[in-house]
Amino acid sequence: MSRNERYQHDYAFAQQGDFNEQLYLALKQSPWWMISIAIHVLIFFIMTLFDTSDGSGKKKKVIQTNMAAETVEEDLEDTEEDTEEVHEQEIVAEEPVIKDEEIADHVETDNDLPYEESFGQSEGLSDAPFEGPANNGTIGIGGGAGGAFKGRGGGRDLGTGGGGRKKFDDAVDDALRWLAAHQSSNGGWEAAGFNQWCDGKPVGDASKRPDGLGKALYDPGVTGLALCAFLGAGYTNRGKHPFAKVVSRGLRYLKNIQDPEGCFGPRSTQQYIYNHATAALAMVEAYGMTGSPIFKGSAQRCLDFIALARNPYFAWRYGIKPGDNDTSVSGWMMMALKSAQLINGDSVKRGKPAPLTIDESAFDGLKAWLDKVTDPDYGRVGYVQRGTGPARPQELVDRFPGEKSESMTAAAMLARTFMGEDPRKSKMIKLGADLCAKLAPTWNKADGSIDMYYWYYATLAMFQVGGKHWDIWKKGMEKAMVETQRKDSDYCQYKGSWDPVGPWGPDGGRVYSTAILALCLEVFYRYDRVFGAK
Repeated sequence: MSRNERYQHDYAFAQQGDFNEQLYLALKQSPWWMISIAIHVLIFFIMTLFDTSDGSGKKKKVIQTNMAAETVEEDLEDTEEDTEEVHEQEIVAEEPVIKDEEIADHVETDNDLPYEESFGQSEGLSDAPFEGPANNGTIGIGGGAGGAFKGRGGGRDLGTGGGGRKKFDDAVDDALRWLAAHQSSNGGWEAAGFNQWCDGKPVGDASKRPDGLGKALYDPGVTGLALCAFLGAGYTNRGKHPFAKVVSRGLRYLKNIQDPEGCFGPRSTQQYIYNHATAALAMVEAYGMTGSPIFKGSAQRCLDFIALARNPYFAWRYGIKPGDNDTSVSGWMMMALKSAQLINGDSVKRGKPAPLTIDESAFDGLKAWLDKVTDPDYGRVGYVQRGTGPARPQELVDRFPGEKSESMTAAAMLARTFMGEDPRKSKMIKLGADLCAKLAPTWNKADGSIDMYYWYYATLAMFQVGGKHWDIWKKGMEKAMVETQRKDSDYCQYKGSWDPVGPWGPDGGRVYSTAILALCLEVFYRYDRVFGAK
């Protein structure tokens, strides 16, 4: 039988047979090298079904859901439990989008926390550029999207700079890395104990611990400021970025120290009201940036406490309705209320997130207080009465002279702007801007001019004013803030932080100075200009 006749015979036979017979025919007619390749591919495919190693020393469980064809891989430690059965409901998914009416009826529990809000230390805080704020699509923050805080992050990838301010942006990056490295195991930041932690682990060698300790009673307050620094750069508990778990643990810490009346932290001293104000600002902004019902209840309760603490017809000071007022405490309360107001405005425009209830009459009371303590001829604003200088710790009054700071004037300028006064038309804001321009930031340890608290309010206020006043102020910021940031090579010591050398350094310590100056450098995208061109 010729070769061609044998082929015809085999083909006819295969047509009448089963699959095995057809396979036999195909193999018989194929060259030996094709058969070898096919066998090797088949062996490799079979091996991959049994090999669950990812090459990093960890094993993976491969889970096939019933709802979709895609495979979900979960990294697991190399333990004896690797063979345990994993059910579909054990997979933690992204936080679902919850409609407004569902938010109102939602009962908060810790079991509601999504994966990004679980405890566990973030790793890999390297010098590599970040992926950038991963909040677009939550309520629309980040580069040009909608939302109450739409400019957060400046529409850039952090670590790359942009907009002609790379030095500012790089300084923010390093500050956030430093703060993340010194977060405590409970999720908060310790003013007096931050140096015991490095990437979530205790620092055993005391010689490697940075200096600049503050006072433990301000832990809730410096935690609020640290969280505001992350939120101000566009980072929440969501998204694929190095700080998701850092922000998550910080917010959980605040929730855990909130009392039934809504106050954050213990009321052991009269200054507890500052702790509450900065923590409230962080919680309200976290809710505004995520729309998560997990934060809504806490945000609402802290606003309720702000309403409870305010003096009738005026503003705030220490405690609940103390009868006297001061511009400093009132400035922080205004910030939290303004953020809540932004959220409510966004709720009207876009239907989300669900609105918060705020004491709208508080803005009228605050304006009445500011009018009372503002010098009508010069625009200077007093601390507890007209003509008084900024607040100072009693033991540091001589070291940090009041004439070197316009902190109360700056706080009042910002409050007036946020409450609707146009900086281009308001006499008091213009006068205040003139005063601040004469005291632009300078880093001089000898003359007592370093006041980071003043720089924070004036930076926000002068940015709103814009023009030549902002140009003067911005130039001072680069020399006094960017160039004085510690450049040491180790984030677990100093790199990215600022020395706490101002009047409030002994209280808040290095965490305070680093967080508040990071907030200053985020001014370009933290809040939009209320009036005029962006």
